[in-house]
Amino acid sequence: MASAAAQMDVRPVMRIVPRGGLCDQCEVRGTAACAVLDDHDLSRLEAIATHKEYEAGQTVFDEGDDPRHMFNVTSGMIRLFKLLPNGRRQIVGFVFPGDMLGLATHGTYTCSAEAIGSVTVCRFPREKLIVLLDEFPHLQGRLLDMAADELKQAQDQMLLLGRKSPMEKVASFLLRLRGEHDQCNENGDRLDLAMGRGDIADYLGLTIETVSRTFTKLRNENVIALEGAHHVIITDEDALEDLADAMGD
Repeated sequence: MASAAAQMDVRPVMRIVPRGGLCDQCEVRGTAACAVLDDHDLSRLEAIATHKEYEAGQTVFDEGDDPRHMFNVTSGMIRLFKLLPNGRRQIVGFVFPGDMLGLATHGTYTCSAEAIGSVTVCRFPREKLIVLLDEFPHLQGRLLDMAADELKQAQDQMLLLGRKSPMEKVASFLLRLRGEHDQCNENGDRLDLAMGRGDIADYLGLTIETVSRTFTKLRNENVIALEGAHHVIITDEDALEDLADAMGD
């Protein structure tokens, strides 16, 4: 028989969602921040979540908005971008399934977020999530780790833009996509490029023509194979890694 303390522990502070809900059907359950939660704690988290869908081109939030929500991407891909003073758009990152969005803010969202294709997210009110984090230190630690990963990616992006050649940039980009596919337990050799060549060019600081020529060169050298505009198969991962790390050779 459960102790009185244990019985008190399961009394609902918030609305408890019975197991068998949407979280149990989530394809990123094992890799997202909520993977550290047991069923009872997951029900507490699910109780404050809103499951939302976005169509291609739909805005998740705008740069400068109040950061009222955090988001866990469960399917699809999101582009992050900033508008420059001259009106140009600079893509600063992509958000993949299992990633948290809106973790690092300083008063407002520091960039805009837009769905590339069909996207689904779990949206959490920031204030309610912060209350839960005080009760779930393991979840708090997981989010801190994800924020640290986000910072490292920003540092890697600075190196990518400032020091690498076009070939090194494209190779590094494909390897990062490979890592994301592995994390989602997908076929890592076959990459789905939800973003177009223009998005890739913007993210890498290249022209669309340069990106297209680089993809063609990689194909001609049998490093990758192309299946239309949105699928790449890595046929020689060692060669791709050598190209990505060629800086300074």
